[in-house]
Amino acid sequence: MSAVIDTLLLTEVFVTLFVIMDPIGTIPIFLSLTSGRSAATARKYAWQAVAVSFLVIAIFAFFGQQILGYLDISLPALQCAGGLLLLLVALELLTDQEKEPTASVGSNVALVPLGTPLLAGPGAIVATMVFSRQVHSGPEFLAVGLGVVAVHVCLWAAMRFSLPILRLIREGGVLLVTRISGLLLSAIAVQLVADAVRAFIAGEG
Repeated sequence: MSAVIDTLLLTEVFVTLFVIMDPIGTIPIFLSLTSGRSAATARKYAWQAVAVSFLVIAIFAFFGQQILGYLDISLPALQCAGGLLLLLVALELLTDQEKEPTASVGSNVALVPLGTPLLAGPGAIVATMVFSRQVHSGPEFLAVGLGVVAVHVCLWAAMRFSLPILRLIREGGVLLVTRISGLLLSAIAVQLVADAVRAFIAGEG
């Protein structure tokens, strides 16, 4: 272990959260949710979504067990709720409903569903809470913190540079991406709910 930072833990945190939060996989969903909005608005949504995700992850890293315990909420319940919310978003993408009045009202998709539960979802929250339990010294705290920050930088870069893709594929491509994103999101949502149900059956809820 280094005297300054635990590089092994840093690598483990980064790789685990990178796989769970999937910066590359967020690109088509980000394009779908920001289609029809200006480039400046999309750029703003990119950093806002990352900021919201980082805030949620940080809060649960420090106070996750206390929050869930105080509210008497189990991790499977949190996972099931996130899955159901993502399922609603997926149905909107598949049926075009999200492009109707919500855009004119000025809904900020950076908060929900991008920031949470898509980026800071149950999987990322649980993983961060597990890693936070391993922090017993300064180098370990720095490793977990830098790992979380590095993953969020990757998330921002993926969404920020998805804008040239949007200009390239145009409206027809956006429609195709929207449908694919809705299908992928629905699969993710069903998997989250299924995992939560298995946890309940196993007596973990």
